[in-house]
Amino acid sequence: MPVVTWDHVHLRSPDPEATAAWLRDILGGEIVRAPGRIDVNLGGARIFIAPLEGDAVSPPPPHPHQGLDHFGLAVKDIDALAAEIKAKGVVFTREPTTIRPGVRICFIRGPEGISIELLERDKKYT
Repeated sequence: MPVVTWDHVHLRSPDPEATAAWLRDILGGEIVRAPGRIDVNLGGARIFIAPLEGDAVSPPPPHPHQGLDHFGLAVKDIDALAAEIKAKGVVFTREPTTIRPGVRICFIRGPEGISIELLERDKKYT
């Protein structure tokens, strides 16, 4: 079997600067600039943010749909984090809830309507 590791997630945005700022301000990402591009280091992964090119851009599909549904980020103290980002105006599509012993999740709406799951796992259940 091949050995693979994550390299990046690639997003397209009508405003890459605003998307990068949201990921920094809400989720604590680090903005990294290079000539002609903006990336965000977030939770050990790199997110490339590219501008939309031209007018032939499809709108996001309605939820649920086939393909990528969301990405998940592990957090500590999900309830405190949820309160903090809710105060910043973040929209929750699912409030923090326990889905099984030792696992609490919530879903938020990120830039361009992307779905982001935040989850907290109790180490004794992993």
